[in-house]
Amino acid sequence: MEAETLALAQEIDFSMWGLFARATLTVKIVMVMLILSSFWAWGIIFEKLIAYRKARAEAAEFDRAFWSGEPLDELFDQIGPEPDGRAKKVFAAGMTEWRRSHRDDGGLIAGAHARIDRSMDVAIQKEAEDLQSNLAVLATVGSVTPFVGLFGTVWGIMHAFVEIAQQQNTSLVVVAPGIAEALLATGLGLLAAIPAVIFYNKLSADSDRILAGYESFADEFSTILSRQLDS
Repeated sequence: MEAETLALAQEIDFSMWGLFARATLTVKIVMVMLILSSFWAWGIIFEKLIAYRKARAEAAEFDRAFWSGEPLDELFDQIGPEPDGRAKKVFAAGMTEWRRSHRDDGGLIAGAHARIDRSMDVAIQKEAEDLQSNLAVLATVGSVTPFVGLFGTVWGIMHAFVEIAQQQNTSLVVVAPGIAEALLATGLGLLAAIPAVIFYNKLSADSDRILAGYESFADEFSTILSRQLDS
């Protein structure tokens, strides 16, 4: 009897596709949701890694140009009021407000320094929103998918017990497939959640460092303009 049971168990398809095919409709829907969530998370991860690498390269390139000794007005004329680089946008926001603050006679309108600082702060905030966009999706995937997978597991185990009750049989052939199908949902949930949590933490830290660089540049630039205002 045991040999016959083992022989029947060996004939069961325990591959990923086999487990998915035998699962109930509810568990299948859960699995599909988890797989799509995983692909969505990885898409965001790759997009952010590329964007952050580009932002760091742009900032380093502009930093060299800014501290090269070239007059700021000439540098601004080269990059224009609407440049592509993120660091350049912060600089352009400050320079644009600097030029707007000059009267026709060459004097400065009162409160120029405060307006320049606000202009650069607004530019940094816009870049922060862009850099940190979709990071909340990673946080959501990392926190929700384990519970979604657990729901699929609970539902699958419940279905397995119903099968046992209907067949009045607790043999390996009856129990193993249902339990394996149920646990697959938990595995998919963890597969989606673990990378999402790891890269959410990494990308959040990278974003904070990039924005801190913009803020440091804005402070240094504001100091330079302040000297010119005082002179």
